[in-house]
Amino acid sequence: MDRNSGPVEGVEHPDHRVEFHLSPGDVEAVRFGISPGHELAHAVRVLRRPAAHPLQWGWLRAVRDRLPRDDFALLATVVGDDGYLPDFLTTAPRWDLTPEIELDELRAAPLDPMRVDFGKMVRRSAGARQQALREMREHPARARGMIADAWAAVWDAALSPVWPQLERLLRADVAVRSRTIATAGIASMAGDLHPQVSWGGGAVRVALRRHSEQVDCRGGGLVLVPSVMSSWGCMVLTEPPAQPTLFYPARGVTAGWARDSADIAAALGALLGAVRGGILLAAGTARTTSQVAADAGIAVSTASHHLAVLRGAGLVTSERDGARMLHLRTPLGEAMVGAVL
Repeated sequence: MDRNSGPVEGVEHPDHRVEFHLSPGDVEAVRFGISPGHELAHAVRVLRRPAAHPLQWGWLRAVRDRLPRDDFALLATVVGDDGYLPDFLTTAPRWDLTPEIELDELRAAPLDPMRVDFGKMVRRSAGARQQALREMREHPARARGMIADAWAAVWDAALSPVWPQLERLLRADVAVRSRTIATAGIASMAGDLHPQVSWGGGAVRVALRRHSEQVDCRGGGLVLVPSVMSSWGCMVLTEPPAQPTLFYPARGVTAGWARDSADIAAALGALLGAVRGGILLAAGTARTTSQVAADAGIAVSTASHHLAVLRGAGLVTSERDGARMLHLRTPLGEAMVGAVL
């Protein structure tokens, strides 16, 4: 690689970067999302090249023997080992996006944009993969159904068993970064996303290997999406009609992130006590005091006492919803749960 020449599209160069230019309206519209489809696509890449992803070895050992071979092979053909991911494979990331919604969106993906995406992949591939992608481009409706079925099968085998742990890491990352925005400002948060990311002059800059682009966010903002599976670096989504999106590695990902929930509860229990640890672990969704008590197998009065202690420590927030009181983990609570993964 000639470091003295300028970057050429598609060729690795240290000066490649994408710049997201943000107006004042864009800054106000910066938001976080999660993407189950992005996690699955990169899980496929991890399974294809495990030596490059040591933080995923614990998860790999648990899932590699239960993969549906044919479905995995089809999904691997579409995803590839590196570089471009077809846009149709994932829907727009958002905070409340679930795997079920993502799969439904894939099954209903418009065919004309799919043909465009297949064309991009054909140009970026060779040999048997290129021929398979050509056939998919010629019969996109059939390909869409087969890919969606493969997506579902590989998800069930590879990520569904660990989605609660993975989702906790994603939400813990978002909670911590949201707290940073509130206390130190968005520039401080963006500058701490990843060494590839910098902020300045009204733009978020992302160093990439093979691609450079200037992106005007045009008042629509920027979506920031943490990822557990793509822990090696950042990716971007820039082409309309997609929302400008930056995927970055979630913080706190260790080789033990895929531990069983019982192990996580035990770790929290050692710190907070078994009951309070269990209440905090289950507080990722808002629940009433009665629901907390029923889930923990304790009296409502006892649940109220434990919730008060967790609330006093800043780990749980309680808000009234009509006649009900709903309890939910705070950003600090999210960070504590994420820290034991």
